[in-house]
Amino acid sequence: MNKARLFFITLVISKDLPAGRQDIKAGVIWAGVVGSYADLVNNWRRPNWTPRATPHWATSWRQNLIDQYGTPEQNPQFWNSISAKSYVKDISGPIQLHHAKDDSHVPFNFSEKLNSQLQEAVKLVEFYPYENDDHNLTNSFGTAMGRSVEFFDKYLKR
Repeated sequence: MNKARLFFITLVISKDLPAGRQDIKAGVIWAGVVGSYADLVNNWRRPNWTPRATPHWATSWRQNLIDQYGTPEQNPQFWNSISAKSYVKDISGPIQLHHAKDDSHVPFNFSEKLNSQLQEAVKLVEFYPYENDDHNLTNSFGTAMGRSVEFFDKYLKR
């Protein structure tokens, strides 16, 4: 039986800003691939991954970047410069994170680390870990969706 996979990252951007500038008003991330490049390169492989008929260039990004710039340990300046996590200080709105502790697709500690980074940067963050659930938050979907809707209502309807 095939299970549908839910990918849920929502960021709301204000349209009422000067040209060329958009601030994120609020963001919700469910089980996000939000690790550092060191984590993505060294600590993240999807279980039960089956190679598909995908062009080699599309699947070898890790090795291509490592060949050109070295590993994250060898060249942290480069890897940090392209990592979204290096720009946490620039986040302009509240963020809500949802992640199952037993997620077999994306490591739970990716969200834990992002939560810590957001707190260290004194950003408004809500983090909801879920017990006994999967990547799609199948068992907690109603709770997670309700929290997401409440979050957007709170920060976008004021």
